[in-house]
Amino acid sequence: MQTNRTYSSVRILVECAMMIAIGTVISNIKIFEMPNGGSITLVSMLPFILVSYRHGVRWGMATGFVNSLLQMMLGWWAPPAGTLTAYVGMILLDYVLAFTLLGLAVIFAKPFGGPRKPLGAAVGTAVVCCIRFVCSFLSGFLIWGSLASDGIGAVIYSLQYNASYMVPETIITVAAAALLCKCAPMLFTAE
Repeated sequence: MQTNRTYSSVRILVECAMMIAIGTVISNIKIFEMPNGGSITLVSMLPFILVSYRHGVRWGMATGFVNSLLQMMLGWWAPPAGTLTAYVGMILLDYVLAFTLLGLAVIFAKPFGGPRKPLGAAVGTAVVCCIRFVCSFLSGFLIWGSLASDGIGAVIYSLQYNASYMVPETIITVAAAALLCKCAPMLFTAE
């Protein structure tokens, strides 16, 4: 029995690594890129959400966390304040929490039929994308707010800036999750 469990864990680990690789490649297919970070990509959050649907919260969050570290290594924007607090806040909000919390998707899908139902997949995806938006919004307000200009406050600046890429990214990702679930529901559960 121990061999089967080890095989299963290794198989999941390999699948998670593949999803990180796929997510990294997709994150570089940018439809639109903002000047201070953030972009509309071709469903770059979906691989991490799929891990959550297939293997649960623990694997989904672990995969999102590893992805957050990889995204930081591949390039990140230094906060304008340049203080240790700003760096830590930016790392937590823009990377660690924003990507790790994508692993919660399965929790939000369950009340709507679970991830194997298009509605469940869409709702779970939408909620975690909104959580990522909240992380970006808080970072924009607390850390990047000094970039606000033209008399707009930091809250409005952050809301406008982050919504300009996160709303389209969310719509694209939710539509892709629902369509993929309808066409290939087997991708949303572990075999």
